[in-house]
Amino acid sequence: MYNYEKPDNLVELFEESAAQYADNTLFGTQNADGEYEWVTYRQTGERIDNLRGGLANLGVGKGDVVGIIANNRTEWAITAFATYGLGARFIPMYEKDLRKTWQYIITDGNVKVLLVANDTIYDHVMQFKDQTPSLEHIAVIDGQGDNTMAALEKWGSNHPVASVRPSPGDIAVLIYTSGTTGNPKGVLLSHGNFTSNAISGGRLVPELDANSRSLSILPWAHSFGQTAELYNFIHLGGSIGFIQDITTIADDMGKLSPTYLIAVPRIFNKIYDSLWQKINASGGLAKTLFVMGVEAGKQKRASALQGKSSLLTNLQFKLADAVVFKKIRQKFGGRLQGSITGSATMNVEIGYFFADIGIPVYDCYGLTETSPAVSMNCPAAHKPGSVGRPIQNVKVVIEPVSAETENDEGEIVVYGPNVMQGYNNKPEATREVMTADGGFRTGDLGRLDEDGFLFITGRIKEQYKLENGKYVFPASLEEEIKLLPWIENAMIYGAGRTYNVCLAVPDFEVLKGYAEENNLPTEPAELVERDEIKTLISDAVTDFLKDKFHWYEIPKKFVLMSDPFSTENGLLTQTMKLKRRIVLKRYQSQIDALYNK
Repeated sequence: MYNYEKPDNLVELFEESAAQYADNTLFGTQNADGEYEWVTYRQTGERIDNLRGGLANLGVGKGDVVGIIANNRTEWAITAFATYGLGARFIPMYEKDLRKTWQYIITDGNVKVLLVANDTIYDHVMQFKDQTPSLEHIAVIDGQGDNTMAALEKWGSNHPVASVRPSPGDIAVLIYTSGTTGNPKGVLLSHGNFTSNAISGGRLVPELDANSRSLSILPWAHSFGQTAELYNFIHLGGSIGFIQDITTIADDMGKLSPTYLIAVPRIFNKIYDSLWQKINASGGLAKTLFVMGVEAGKQKRASALQGKSSLLTNLQFKLADAVVFKKIRQKFGGRLQGSITGSATMNVEIGYFFADIGIPVYDCYGLTETSPAVSMNCPAAHKPGSVGRPIQNVKVVIEPVSAETENDEGEIVVYGPNVMQGYNNKPEATREVMTADGGFRTGDLGRLDEDGFLFITGRIKEQYKLENGKYVFPASLEEEIKLLPWIENAMIYGAGRTYNVCLAVPDFEVLKGYAEENNLPTEPAELVERDEIKTLISDAVTDFLKDKFHWYEIPKKFVLMSDPFSTENGLLTQTMKLKRRIVLKRYQSQIDALYNK
């Protein structure tokens, strides 16, 4: 049992901040005119108190389960904290999940009361409600009248119920991991899991304080967004504004002017690619200054490592910064101090670029089962290419897997107050991943360097051998391939085969410009069949990988896909991970054809 520092539960975490920062803005939502409207900590706390009373009237108490199907919004947080204040458990679900997934989670999680974003979701749930015996009440967040969140809050305002103080070991949330195979597993996370993680992680970024503001991009239904943004920013007294849509992030940043982003590297990769496309298209002085600034940034870093400085280099960078890089920072709202990223490792050169222009990006590592943070880069300890050092009170052990692994690689095993309590209703699955002394087997391969920084080198279950006996870790290849501006997504395959092949989804926005310049059709289905496009992409991938991977790892043949990998078509999880077996099953004939040619 760990000695958790205070606050050691999510009820106290919110209530302490609500008292200390009562008049600070907390949540911002865009109105019909695209302007942000804000609510304060005090106003949010009042709604939490009201909903807690309404839920209590429905019989929700200690150990009961409240679920929600909604995207990030003020009401999501209100529902979560009202639930915690009754000693109950909370289960978040994605609006874009399949109906059968909702049904499975509601049944497996024993959800008693469910809040849904709108009438459409309500109607979907009602179609299977009779098959979910635990579900007693459904309320709609949008709207007024009976069976709405507003009605529950109204009742609670007239029938207040005091909040309880859960213990650190009490279960707060069940997060259902969007498994790449089979049904999702409900990860049991306690109040102490979350509070210890948010406090320890936040402590590593001293820039974060009550004046900090985040643009909420990542779903709170996943542990990264929930801990690093929702709980961390509330603990510090900061504020959070919601995006309108994933496609409006650039505009939303301009309106909100965030100071820190909780994001994934893919967002910065896309921005980086977009910048180069615009610079190349504009040409002239702007391109000259941009390229000069990028090169000057590299030279500055190289000189700094040798304890030197160049007046000419500094002047070149200062000129590029004043004319070009300043405009890039303004696109982010002009106040962005940095970003914490997870889910994949940032490309080192792209990371250096954003650091050079004043927006450092700090890679971290974690899993749902670790609440999620295991290790973090931060301003005081940053090593590009790594995922940082283990955070406070968390220990990482590297266990050897086989004689094939190199450079002290092994499975990453995590110990600490952030480790889950287990999988809901799955004792065997829990035993498979938990060590006898309380460690969590991540299934990830990694190594610790001489300075204690953690490097992720692969995923044990995803590794395979080629016919020549050489091991391949496909995710490492895929992450590199996706850095190319031509590529939206990719999957590597080659288990037991003589060589690897690649299923690639082109970035058709980028490809469209190329097609127009070369008098080619712009429809995706036609583009992927063109020999010149196949050659363009295969050559680009091969050239990009040749100095980073062994010859046997580089894919020899390609299938270009006109349809994306997405959550809607079942090829990606909600956290954007490939469902490899599903992709392989769907495109097996195309893959086999590559080997038969």
